[in-house]
Amino acid sequence: MTEREDRSDASPDSFTLSVPDRVVRLADYEPCRPDRVLAELRDYWEGIRNGRAVPARSDVDPRGISRALDHAFILERIAPGAGRLRLAGRHLIDLMGMEVRGMPICAFVNTSSRGRFSDVLESVFKAPQMARLTFHSQGDYARPELTAQMLLLPLRSDLGDVTRALGCLIAEGEPGVAPRRFDLTGDEVMPIIEGGRTLAPSPSQIGFAEDPDQFTPAPRSPRSPEERRAMFRLIGNSDS
Repeated sequence: MTEREDRSDASPDSFTLSVPDRVVRLADYEPCRPDRVLAELRDYWEGIRNGRAVPARSDVDPRGISRALDHAFILERIAPGAGRLRLAGRHLIDLMGMEVRGMPICAFVNTSSRGRFSDVLESVFKAPQMARLTFHSQGDYARPELTAQMLLLPLRSDLGDVTRALGCLIAEGEPGVAPRRFDLTGDEVMPIIEGGRTLAPSPSQIGFAEDPDQFTPAPRSPRSPEERRAMFRLIGNSDS
């Protein structure tokens, strides 16, 4: 698939494997094995690099990730720490209970965890680097307890900047009543080159370039009585 296909109204709204008159979902025929799915996606990403540090978005072909297809997504960076889903697999639609294309990826994360999630996401684009995250969703009426894992792998856009990501989200068990949102319980960042350095996710990547607690305004010298009087003007009837 290419960026042109992402924007086309004729393109599929989700990753699917289809044959005439029916849609085949691999998840219906074998149980979900998160480690196997994540490993397949990472191996595929490594395979399309072709000697480059980060592969291009246009290199991604859904036929190469058949086992991970239902859980896969393409993400676009739209602001520091924020990403929008360009394409998404059926599993993400089931978790949210609606079409998720165009949604911010943080819609799957509870508000209490979104700050840290945004920091990790921004580090994937900025370093660039890979990230693996673990999630938990508490059980409730008609909503079984869920654990989930997410993998984020950086991609270059058609312009050459790292503003896309190939990822997958896998929740184990039946989702129950949608939407399902998760608390972030753990995260790990990994270098894209073996032995390379990683960038620790930090709020300082977003907003202030320096610690706001260490920011102090420049001292202001006291004004003289003449300067203070000059700041005021007497308003007479001619000004009204």
